[in-house]
Amino acid sequence: MGGTPSRLDEAGNRAGKWLGLSAGAAEAHTAAVVADRFEQITWRDTYEQSAGLRELAEELNGRYDCTTDLLTDVFLAAYTVGPRLREREEMDLSRLVNHQVITSLVESPEFAELRRETVGDPYAAALAVLAQATALRRMLEHSADAREQAERVKRARQDAEDAAAAVAEALQQAADGSGDDGSVPAPAVEAVQQAIEAAEAAEAAAQQIAQGAAQALAVAAPGIRADARNSVAKAAGAAREEAALMRAWGVTPGELERMPFDRRARLAERLRTGRLAQWAELIGRFRQMADGERARKVENATGELVGVTLGNDLTRVIPSELAGLGLPESRAVFAARYAAGELMLYDSEGERAAGRGAVIACVDTSHSMYAEGPGGVTREAWAKACALALLDQARHAGRDFVGILFSAADRIQVFRFPSERPAGIDRVLDFAETFLGGGTSYQTPLTTAAELLEEEFNDATRARGDIVMLTDDDCGVTEEWMRGWNDAKHLLGFRVFGVAVGCPPAAEDGSVLDALCDNLRSIEDLTDVHAAADLFRVI
Repeated sequence: MGGTPSRLDEAGNRAGKWLGLSAGAAEAHTAAVVADRFEQITWRDTYEQSAGLRELAEELNGRYDCTTDLLTDVFLAAYTVGPRLREREEMDLSRLVNHQVITSLVESPEFAELRRETVGDPYAAALAVLAQATALRRMLEHSADAREQAERVKRARQDAEDAAAAVAEALQQAADGSGDDGSVPAPAVEAVQQAIEAAEAAEAAAQQIAQGAAQALAVAAPGIRADARNSVAKAAGAAREEAALMRAWGVTPGELERMPFDRRARLAERLRTGRLAQWAELIGRFRQMADGERARKVENATGELVGVTLGNDLTRVIPSELAGLGLPESRAVFAARYAAGELMLYDSEGERAAGRGAVIACVDTSHSMYAEGPGGVTREAWAKACALALLDQARHAGRDFVGILFSAADRIQVFRFPSERPAGIDRVLDFAETFLGGGTSYQTPLTTAAELLEEEFNDATRARGDIVMLTDDDCGVTEEWMRGWNDAKHLLGFRVFGVAVGCPPAAEDGSVLDALCDNLRSIEDLTDVHAAADLFRVI
């Protein structure tokens, strides 16, 4: 039975576009952020190490599709040096919402600020993902309709591709059944025409669904952009806070880079939740102040700082005098006062070089140190912050540091930080967080401090240590003990600095603390770190 060649030719012309479609579309990508092999490995390693990321992925995957890919994109956008996004047309249809989310994040004005903390740092990038978890949930919820429409488009496109394949198959069957003269049986021609009509209908349906999906995504986009901006700002804040927390506790970026992920996560948690976590800002200010005072410190300054006097020793001129040199009209006055020996200088007793023995901070941890001062800062927090700055001071000078926590006569704990070994952050935190409670005894911690300095003198022939007594109480000592104390001071040549924290009577003339110390001051404003500034110029 012959067919009509013209009908087959017409059908063949109509089938041309479907033959191209049936050959397969270009590869569609499931990742919005372009990443190399090493960046992908970094993500997989970080994901395996972070329980928080895995739990978030499990939660989101239980409610939405393709969310692990979304978390991957959020991580890589924060981690990679120059994140490059694929074009929307390159994306798998089911990931169009992910592409919109990542585009909104990257285009957020706060994104550059976030990346200052996260680029090249897998831990910080993971923290950024977790900090945005709430916003990601909200974005996925608000875009649920767009995501569903995208899935419908994907199914419709697949139907269109299947219909196109059916056209190709029908044409092939028609060609196989053609006669020697090229005629094709009418049923075969009819089958080709029906396949083409089905393909055209599938394509039209896919286009209509795609328009609906585009509209749904356009409706969701403003909300996604707003959520993205808020989430990036929150993540940047979280990254800044953690970086500031690490700096406050003296953890360097180099240490963080070398620290395993799980240990860094535990450290961050401890710093955020420890007893002194709320005073991290105070600790940071103390350390910053001490850094500044070290920069101004004159090496080998003479004697004990006891006040202000007049003279022309430029190594001991007080800062307010030097400020006059900044005004041209005051320079002549400065020169005249210098010539007359009438400049205001720090006064000192004796002719002594700076101490080279250990720096020992005796920190009172009796119950009264819980008391709060201005700004809600406790006496304990101020004393511990000062002690940590003294630890830095000792390490910069190559001196041993010892932290002695004390309260009642039978309660004492000693933390040693030798200069030749790193001061591990875990040990530092143990020192900062330990609180003994109970009453107050001076004799036990000071006897321990003197014994440690004697041990150092005998083992390493280092003398001239410095003891800093930080307390809020005034308690008695025996005459016999006092004689032994004075003998030890004379033999070992150490200095004693006293700080009465929130307790002015302890620093009054005639107090026990006054008798024990070479230099004594009272701290009443516990928000003021500069009240102890001169300690860091003479220790």
